[in-house]
Amino acid sequence: MIRKRVLNPQRIRRISGGFSFIPHRFVTDGFLASLDTNELLLYLFLVAVSDRNGLSFYGSDSICSLLHMPYEHYRKAREGLIEKDLIAFDETLFQVLELPPSPGQKCSYASDIHKLAQNLFAEV
Repeated sequence: MIRKRVLNPQRIRRISGGFSFIPHRFVTDGFLASLDTNELLLYLFLVAVSDRNGLSFYGSDSICSLLHMPYEHYRKAREGLIEKDLIAFDETLFQVLELPPSPGQKCSYASDIHKLAQNLFAEV
């Protein structure tokens, strides 16, 4: 077993103010490998800026500017993360979701029901 030691005691990471995390299974269960570069960049950004419930109000203009990402790449990355059941988005608010059981496997049909309800009521 490898013995761990602190390499720089003056720079030990501390939790102060906001805090975000990515579960270890994001890597070990294949979520990292399932994302393209823009999806990964957007996901890491949303994890970093979200509150304890995974919520963030950053708008597309701010995100594109901060990530140096063209809008079309951002939109495609956002849709990819929604499709992979990693985030929810309601046009103003993001939520980083609990990881689904495995990459490509959705936790529930909640986002599909939400989209269906939006479409139904939009036409009334």
